[in-house]
Amino acid sequence: MALPDSLKKAILQMPGKEKDKLLLRLINKDKNLVDRLHFELIEDGSTLPERREAIRSRIAKVAQMSQHSPGWIMMDMRSLSGDITHHVKITKDKYGEIELNIALLNDFFENHPKQLTNYTSRSDKCALYITKKTQTILKQLAKLDEDYYVDFAESVEKLLQYVHSMCSQHYARQMELPREWN
Repeated sequence: MALPDSLKKAILQMPGKEKDKLLLRLINKDKNLVDRLHFELIEDGSTLPERREAIRSRIAKVAQMSQHSPGWIMMDMRSLSGDITHHVKITKDKYGEIELNIALLNDFFENHPKQLTNYTSRSDKCALYITKKTQTILKQLAKLDEDYYVDFAESVEKLLQYVHSMCSQHYARQMELPREWN
């Protein structure tokens, strides 16, 4: 919603102390903004590796849990994907977003080969989700500086191998995902 010019002028003319009170009340209503300001102002961006590692360990922990169906696996992946998205909203960590999403998919492929090997009606949604997530990762990598490609080469190759050999292979062909990266 756009503010009318007259309201903007009136706000700018308010005393500083009153503006500060209103600003603090507004900031307090948005948890993401509070988290982002805390990260940038208090932590000074220095906790980025720790934040990444915390998500990475959650991914590893959840991926090792016993799941009996691709549906449950997909629910866990979506939940962890939400954690990654929140991390990116707060930190603006594009490198970490790619790294964590690759780790997410690779960890689930490694820990649940039985449920993710064959394409069935039960694995359809999960296979589509994995393929779309892989496609998004490849698009994000293309936007990243080429100097970072070395960091991701091995894990992306592994991911593409999984995507083209597991339950998602049908969708990978359909969406024309490459078999090799670079």
